[in-house]
This record gives sequence, structure tokens and C-alpha cells, in this order.
Amino acid sequence: MFLLRWMSRWPLGLLHGLGALAGWLAFCLSRSYGRRLWQHARAAGASRWQAWQAAAAAGKMLFEIPWLWLRPVATPLGRWVQWEGVERLDALLAQGKGLLLMTPHMGCFEITAQAFAQRYGAQHPITVLFRPAKKPWLRELVAASRNRPGLEAAPATLAGVRHMLRALKGGQCVGLLPDQVPPEGLGLWAPFFGRPAYTMTLAARLLLQTKAPVALLWGERLSWGRGFCIHVREFPAPPPEATLDHVTLEINRAMEGLILEAPQQYLWGYNRYKGPRPLDLGDLS
Repeated sequence: MFLLRWMSRWPLGLLHGLGALAGWLAFCLSRSYGRRLWQHARAAGASRWQAWQAAAAAGKMLFEIPWLWLRPVATPLGRWVQWEGVERLDALLAQGKGLLLMTPHMGCFEITAQAFAQRYGAQHPITVLFRPAKKPWLRELVAASRNRPGLEAAPATLAGVRHMLRALKGGQCVGLLPDQVPPEGLGLWAPFFGRPAYTMTLAARLLLQTKAPVALLWGERLSWGRGFCIHVREFPAPPPEATLDHVTLEINRAMEGLILEAPQQYLWGYNRYKGPRPLDLGDLS
């Protein structure tokens, strides 16, 4: 904890520089990780240079966590965050029907919720879904650091999902990352960059049950520690006859579209094509 709190005071540029070095070392020293990152990036059409940049981006993601989680709550993001396409969010929020925000494991996905809460949280609080850490000390740290004014973190359990559904039906905002492998029974197999990937159905279920509008976000990590740019994209409302399978497939396609905007910032080292883990009691608590 002392080290993490100390690192949270370091300049963002220094954290990103050290993170890039750590990412390249991991790519070079771990054969399984490096092979998986390269294979996934290549299958999606990324170049060798983009894959090399993605390895650095993964390291930057880890080293920026203390700055993101342990930065004083009263410290605004200010100049560290820019917005592109924010008028789309304004229009969707003006409908008063709640809002489902989806972002892939791309760029700085942690910053998207914090930036949204800082800009809109007073009138439109957001609930985000996260998977609790296994270690007790880290679990408490993650839960405490992710809860900020206008931002509430809900665990990826049945209770957490119910909380998100209530929030969305109540006209509030919820956010999640749909490009992760859910436990067995909570997803279906759908194409992702041409390969079958076990895909969560939670986002599609929330959309079909609430008919809430959807916005796609991704947090671009700017070079030289200059901060982040939040990009906002639209997601078309599904037709009335849309099925769960259809909406899940469309969400995968939407994630692909975002990723192809900057493949050098996607987390290609994540084992997206693995089989689902068995459902345990923690997922149903």
C-alpha cells in the first residue's frame, strides 16, 4: 500500500514510461503471453508495430492504476481528460431513459467511468460492474478506490447485476466491459474477429429488458503522459424482434469497430478465446 500510494503521486508521464518498459519486458520474457498477444493482434489485422505498441500499452495500464485509484477524490481530472463526440452523450441523457455505457478493454478503460462521473455524476450517477479481487486487502482497495462521487462500483455477482438492472430501469446510468469471458452459463459463443469467443450476454439482456439508449466509449491514452481522450460512439437501437443472440453478436461487432480505431491500445494479451470457468457460489451471491 505504501508503494502504491507513493506511485500515485508520480507524474503520469513517468508512470507511462516505466509501464511501457515493463510491458515490453513481459512481451519478450513470457513466451506464452507474447505469442498470445501477437496471434490475437495479427488475427485482427494489426501490424507488428501495433502489436509492439499494444505490449507497451498493457504495461502503461498497470502502472497508471495507482494514479487512477489513489488520486485524492477532491482532485479533479481537469486537463488530463479531453472529450470527442460528447454531444452524443448530451443528446442521449436528455431523453431521460437512463443510459447503458459499454467500453472494451482498450486504452484506459478505468478513466471512462471516472470522467463520466465527474462530468455528469451530479445529475446522472453511474454504476459500473467489476469483478472483486481474490485477495482480501486488494478487494477492499479496489472497492474503495472505484467508488467516487457520482460513481458506484457493483460486484460481478447476482446481487450486483440486480442492482445494475434496478439502476437502469430507474433512469440511471450503468457501465460495463462486454468483451470479457463470463462464467459458464452466463454467455454464449459468438464471433469476435473471426473466431468463436464465449461472450457475456449481460449487456444484451440489459438492453432488451430496459430499452435504454446505449453509448460506446473508449479512453484513448495520449502520448507522453498528456492524459486521455474519451471518444463517444453510437450504438443503434435493436429492432423490436431482435433476439439475445442477435444483440450479443451486434455488441461484439461494435467492440470490433472501436478496437480497429486504435488496435495498438487494445489488450490483446487477454485470453479472449478461452473457455468459461465454472460458475461458483460467488457469482450467485
